[in-house]
Amino acid sequence: MNNLIYAVDDEEDILKLVEVNLKKNFFKIKTFSSSVSFLKALEKQKPDLAILDIMMPHPDGIEVAKIIKSNPEYANIPVIFLSARTDESDKVTGLEVGADDYIAKPFSVKELIARIKVVLRRSNAPVPEGSKTSSQDFREIQIDKEKFTAFSGGKKVDLTVTEFKILELLLSKAGSVFSRDKILDYLWGDEKLVIDRTIDVHIKNLREKLGKNGKSIKNIRGVGYKIEE
Repeated sequence: MNNLIYAVDDEEDILKLVEVNLKKNFFKIKTFSSSVSFLKALEKQKPDLAILDIMMPHPDGIEVAKIIKSNPEYANIPVIFLSARTDESDKVTGLEVGADDYIAKPFSVKELIARIKVVLRRSNAPVPEGSKTSSQDFREIQIDKEKFTAFSGGKKVDLTVTEFKILELLLSKAGSVFSRDKILDYLWGDEKLVIDRTIDVHIKNLREKLGKNGKSIKNIRGVGYKIEE
């Protein structure tokens, strides 16, 4: 496995717990007690995934996620929030800034490992049926799966792994409706360790990033989503 994981939390006992258990599961792990030290390390080496606490001294986890997702060099690094803030509104906020998952403290180590594996596996998910080429397009929206790039109206769009995979699925059969369950199956398989509204939040972010072309993604009430003119 040997994926490199960065974990940042101002609670040393949490960091130690994460470090010990990730090593047991054959991950490479680097821990940071402050967001500042984490961001400095990011400049030297990019991890395969980042685990962020939210309630840290400035900048907090939300701000750190915004920094990551606003930088094209780091935007495709998957982010998992690990936080004592458990309200659904906090979870939705986490997803809205580009996080791929959100785990509440206190947490199960087994669940944390499972979610890490699921998020990492997403970037290597099988190509959807009907999509045999490395590039897909619809009107002014194009993606290149090999380069993990997306364009809207000729301009490059920086998407998270989850947003990219959703767009890839919708483009695989333009005009066809994909239910939320179908989208969840594609993203997470049998391990749907997600909260309500997850897909809706990611679709909202995706539409905003695509600009005027985002209106091509249609919500079919009570069914799901599709992409069409």
